[in-house]
Amino acid sequence: MDAEPRVTYVVGRLDRVLRKHLDEQLRPHGLTTPQYTTLSIVRSPGVRSNAQLARRALITPQSMNQTLNALDARGLIRRTPDPGHGRILRVELTPAGRALLEECDRAVDEIEQRMLGSLGARERRLLGPMLIQCVRALGGGL
Repeated sequence: MDAEPRVTYVVGRLDRVLRKHLDEQLRPHGLTTPQYTTLSIVRSPGVRSNAQLARRALITPQSMNQTLNALDARGLIRRTPDPGHGRILRVELTPAGRALLEECDRAVDEIEQRMLGSLGARERRLLGPMLIQCVRALGGGL
């Protein structure tokens, strides 16, 4: 009799297959998964440094700088100096960035519906908070 796979293995598999589906759905919109993640983070309020954005997106500060440069070049974000912190640039979505993010959100909603389709309503309500607890327990924020 085969043993159940470890939770860490299952979470890792989910991460990889989810990333594959995200990449496929975002590609027609001209975005990578880190770019979509960055736009999603920027949508939420608060001034963040490049390092803070990188931590939230789970990429290096150097990769975040490249990501922000690419989004800025496409006119999806605007970076302006923070009046209270000379070295921090505020990042905000442009109207084009907000519109593209909303389009991509619909594509991501479809992936989530497929992923959660076999779960009951109660399981769906519990899964998100349980996963957040796991992330926080390992110091991953949220």
